Amino acid sequence: MTDGIRGRWRALPRRARWTLVVYVGGFLEGTCYHALCLVRGGLHAYTGFGPLPLQVLFHALLVLDPLVAVLALRLRPAGIRAAGVVMTLDVLANWYVNRRRVTADPAALLSPVGLLPITLFGVFVLVSLCPLLRALAGRGTGPATADPAVARPVLIRKDAGRQSGSGGDGAHR
Repeated sequence: MTDGIRGRWRALPRRARWTLVVYVGGFLEGTCYHALCLVRGGLHAYTGFGPLPLQVLFHALLVLDPLVAVLALRLRPAGIRAAGVVMTLDVLANWYVNRRRVTADPAALLSPVGLLPITLFGVFVLVSLCPLLRALAGRGTGPATADPAVARPVLIRKDAGRQSGSGGDGAHR
């Protein structure tokens, strides 16, 4: 057992920690974007984006994105799995909405804002999903992992001094 979330973060390989930071940053950026859309356009912000289920999805991302970010920060495997589901739906919905624009002008895909970063982040989440889940489960230890002595600190009981024998040799009474 470690000392809570900080200890669990320290026990993760550096690569897993950086991956989680990118997850949280990406999902918080998505939260800000969907909040901005809601402020600018109200409940009808996504009216021109396609059918009603897609509009509902884009509004739901205002809740789902920060939820995934919080679960990822708390190192919950369910949050990592939810990240994969949310990004898959988000990327598919955005490609559906932008399909005509991209087929008419494929260079539009290269814009640094819009479909390209969403797609790249979605691919990043899906590619890193399984390795990150293995790291959270404590498997996948190799050269890139934290030192086992640091990853799993020895627990010392508060009453350890009272448990040692009269000779101080550690024998129990």
